[in-house]
Amino acid sequence: MKACTCMSTTLQAGGGSVMVWGMFSWHDLGPLIRVEQRLNSTTYLSIVADQVHPIMLMAYPNGDGFFQQDNAPCHGALIVQEWFQEHEGDFTLLRWPPQPPDLNPIEHLWDEVKRAIRQLVPQPSNLTELGSAIHQAWCQTPRITFQHLLESVPRRIAAVLKAKGGPTKY
Repeated sequence: MKACTCMSTTLQAGGGSVMVWGMFSWHDLGPLIRVEQRLNSTTYLSIVADQVHPIMLMAYPNGDGFFQQDNAPCHGALIVQEWFQEHEGDFTLLRWPPQPPDLNPIEHLWDEVKRAIRQLVPQPSNLTELGSAIHQAWCQTPRITFQHLLESVPRRIAAVLKAKGGPTKY
């Protein structure tokens, strides 16, 4: 499987929250980036250009990789779409339907990270501790975990088709 999937999530502790953006492929976890402000199109474009693009070029030098993102407003911004068009030979951007069922496997990876943080004793009590805990949980995710998530995508799609777009066990 030659796909990379990405998304941001927000975790809370000590009365505040930390937003992070991450990506993974079959081969490895990508960078985990702390997003200090709202994830707008400019911030997202800098992540894609500075982090995603070099990783995709290195991992898929023949341009045969796929990159998945959802329909977050920053993903559909004109400057982001123009950037992807300018770099379309470097990898394929998977198109995402307007109101899809949740098929992005990174959502389940975020669940794993959140579960690992919930099991910590003591719990992070401030944003610095939370940021460190997120990073540690991300880095300690076993390779088999994200490989199983990617292996499940065809089953997820089949389940959505069988349910005619309705709810599934996923």
